[in-house]
Formats: sequence, C-alpha cells, structure tokens
Amino acid sequence: QAVPLLDPESPIVGTGMEYVSAKDSGAAVVAKHSGIAERVTAREILVRRTTEVDGNIVQGELDRYKIQKFIRSNQGTCYNQKPIIKVGDPVDKGEILADGPSMDGGELALGRNVLVGFMTWDGYNYEDAVIMSERLVKDDVYTSIHIEEYECESRDTKLGPEEITRDIPNVGDDALKNLDDRGIIRVGAEVKDGDILVGKVTPKGVTELTAEERLLHAIFGEKAREVRDTSLRVPHGGDGIILDVKIFDRDNGDELSPGVNQLIRAYIVQKRKIHEGDKMAGRHGNKGVISRILPEEDMPYMPDGTPIDIMLNPLGVPSRMNIRASCSNFTLVWLHA
Repeated sequence: QAVPLLDPESPIVGTGMEYVSAKDSGAAVVAKHSGIAERVTAREILVRRTTEVDGNIVQGELDRYKIQKFIRSNQGTCYNQKPIIKVGDPVDKGEILADGPSMDGGELALGRNVLVGFMTWDGYNYEDAVIMSERLVKDDVYTSIHIEEYECESRDTKLGPEEITRDIPNVGDDALKNLDDRGIIRVGAEVKDGDILVGKVTPKGVTELTAEERLLHAIFGEKAREVRDTSLRVPHGGDGIILDVKIFDRDNGDELSPGVNQLIRAYIVQKRKIHEGDKMAGRHGNKGVISRILPEEDMPYMPDGTPIDIMLNPLGVPSRMNIRASCSNFTLVWLHA
C-alpha cells in the first residue's frame, strides 16, 4: 500500500471519486451537524450548531472534534490529521473538517503530480525500473514520516532482578546526557545509532566474571559490582527524535508477562527520503523500483528547458495494453509543460 507522504497533492487528472473515497475511508474528521466553526487548533475543532427557525438562524450546542496527531499505525507510518477549515467558516453536515493521512483538501491524495517522460536512459529503466530526478529528493516531494517502536523489559533472573538505572558500568557522562534520573530517554531528544534509550543492568554470574573481577570479589567480598550493561540502544539506521515514552510497572497494577517487572516503550519518529530500491506506482498497476537518482542537470528536458522528474520505460505500456496509464501520465506531462 502507499506510504502517506509529508506533503501529499490531490491528482490533477482525477476520477471524481477522490472526495467520496477519502470521506468514506474513516481517516478524515467529518461534521456531524451543520454550524459555524468557533475554534480551530491543531488538537481540536469546535463547531457551534446552527438551525433555521422561521427564517432566523438559531445557535445551538457546541460540537467538539478531537484531532489525532502523530499516531503510529501498525505499518509504522505516521497517522496525522490536519484542519482544513478556518474560524468563522460555515460547516455543512457531512463536510470534511480535517484531512487524514494521504489526503489533500478533503480529496484522496496518494502521491504527487510530477513531470513524467516515457523514454530510455542507458538501460537504467530496463524491466520497469524507474529513473528519478534528484530534485524530488531535495525538495522532499516523496518524503514520508515513520514512527519506530522499541521495547525494553526488566525481568527477574536466577541471579536477581534486572534494574532500570542511570548508573551503568563503563559508560561516560556524554552517553547519559539525554537520560532522566531513572535512566530513561527524555521526550524530544535527538538520538543516533548506538545511543542509550533505556539504561539497564543485569546481575552477572561468577562464571561471567573476569579474572580481575574474581580477585576483587575474593578480597572485598560483595563490594565488587557484579552487573553487566544490557541497555536498550538505538539500532543501525534508527536515528530520529523521541516522540513518546510509555512506562508499564507491575507495582502500578499494569498487567505484564510472567517474570517481567517493568516494560518501557520508546517511540522514535524519522523523516525518510525516497532512495534507490524503493517501489513506486501509478494508479493503474504500472509499478516499478527506483534504479537511479540522477542530478537535475543530467535529466532530459522539455523544449522550454524544464527538466523532467521521472523517466519510465516506454516498453511497459504497449505490451500490457494499459491505456489508462499512458493517458493519465501524458496528461500530467502536458499540463505541467
């Protein structure tokens, strides 16, 4: 399925069903009653109901519509709603008040309108591959927001319980700068590969101790710290900004798996640009994988000097007899030229 874009655009060449499908998807905020918008913020919309009695407009109850912000979907994409009305606007029953993901102005908007050319380029669009201009990457045309979820459990072990803590052995102050007193990352922190999300130590058995640690243990008894660092860290390619942290504790009455005392979930939001290997598609089954992203100056250009954005293989059209694909794509090229 299509990934919701950072800045989607409704299609120039439409079917007339874009508004209907967007409204019926359940992703938009739809007015339950007619009225006038009294308050519009990023979090909520307030609409004062109005009814006509003997030719006079009578004000009624206040309807409150909550707007969902930056919710993680099951696919790891960002579910976000944006108001499309202003204060004072009249609202009809059934009208869209806020866009959901992949919507633009109340219409279904799965992608962007770009300048497409059906032509070959050194064989790089062989077998339905797609060649793309670097402009689409630089201008965030096909950029999307993703939210990754990471979990850390504190369990009971045979040697004693694991501990969520800021006091981690052999870790410098620089690695702990974004952790709070409990050893948990703060919301809003920017994290990179290898950064600690949740500080955790696990008791070490005598067999796991080094010769030096065993000697210290023999001399000082229990004074030697027998724990190892088992902190939750950001995996490779997981950099981003901490969106939310949820803490579940058995002591607070949260239901956890047997043997688990504490569960911490960290959510990292990422802005991902399109790159080679990503899959793209038109609206008529004409799909392909990006094989090359070319600098703008290397892209073929129109008679007026406008460089095209995407090159598709012309052989992908006649053999499949997919007339709609070529019609709509050519219309896009024509309109943009």
